[in-house]
Amino acid sequence: MSKGISENGHREDIHWPSLVAAISAITAVGIAIGLGLPLLSIILEKRGIPSTLIGLNTAMAGVAAMVAAPITTRLAHELGVARTMLWAVFLSAISGLGFYFADAFWMWFPLRLVFHGATTTLFILSEFWINVAAPPSRRGFVLGIYATVLSLGFACGPLLFSLLGSDGILPFAVGGIAILLAAVPIYIARGESPQLNEKPQSHFFRYIFLVPTATAAVFVFGAVEAGGLSLFPIYATRTGFSESQAALLLTVMGVGNMVFQIPVGMLSDRLKDRRLLLSIMAVIGLCGSLALPWLSHNWVLMAIVLLFWGGSVSGLYTVGLSHLGSRLTGSDLAAANAAFVFCYAVGTVAGPQAIGVAIDISGNHGFAYAIAAFFALYVALSLGRLLFRPKQA
Repeated sequence: MSKGISENGHREDIHWPSLVAAISAITAVGIAIGLGLPLLSIILEKRGIPSTLIGLNTAMAGVAAMVAAPITTRLAHELGVARTMLWAVFLSAISGLGFYFADAFWMWFPLRLVFHGATTTLFILSEFWINVAAPPSRRGFVLGIYATVLSLGFACGPLLFSLLGSDGILPFAVGGIAILLAAVPIYIARGESPQLNEKPQSHFFRYIFLVPTATAAVFVFGAVEAGGLSLFPIYATRTGFSESQAALLLTVMGVGNMVFQIPVGMLSDRLKDRRLLLSIMAVIGLCGSLALPWLSHNWVLMAIVLLFWGGSVSGLYTVGLSHLGSRLTGSDLAAANAAFVFCYAVGTVAGPQAIGVAIDISGNHGFAYAIAAFFALYVALSLGRLLFRPKQA
């Protein structure tokens, strides 16, 4: 481990076993989720399940996250962080494999709750572990690495799906094995896992408002990511792009997501107040959203804008999480991390609904205006906090 002392007196140790354990574990889970989401949808489509019910079943992921987030810190306090993560790995692997054996559609609802509830626990505790292990002066850099590797994990999932297909037990077995592999680094580094010797000082929902600049950022990220990714192909094809052009635009956005995370994280480490960077990224997101209608007939310009726009949108998560870690410690940080993921889940449920309604009411460009509205609300909040709470969250 590398060592040093920062100017403010904090030790600058980088706990590499902890970081490798937490990042590799959640990346394995990301691969499994990236494989599972298209796999499950395709199988339900083949079974003749209506699209509305497929969407309802998929939405259980957000519900599961909102249920799991408030109890994760309590479980980690009682069982320990590493042990709770190992149980979550086991439950997610078993429930993921259970989809193959569940012939009745109704059984997929409790399976979704268990699977996504367990993976939510893994995300919360992995991010808490990373935040604790990262030295304060390099927290943004470390979380940038985490976000980049996780994005690669999610990208590998659909690639695996394209190779394995949806027939038989093989794709489910591969997904289950990928999740179980996450247990290996967790078990090896279990002695390095952070301790939660005290219960959080406040009620869970209090943490949503304790660092509002961070939790509002991840809410907007969840809303824009879920709503944007799911409805952008419809928006792009309606404006005249082909399906392949629309898919390539999504790919460009994903590239922006990956390549900007480490630079954005490093930039956040150089700022005394990360809220300024969050505000700047929100302004970029707002301007990019408002520009979409004007770029809808030029694929190249649209791609250039979406490259930087994708980096700014995903940066809300990385920098928001880093800001959270700079404000809180111990059990308070664990509880706030749970509230952070809870807000993300709420965003993933609210975003597609709001954007879909906007398209129905205002036409195709309602897609851009609804996303712009999310960013505008956050710009107002973040700038308001900077102006009126200059020394607070």
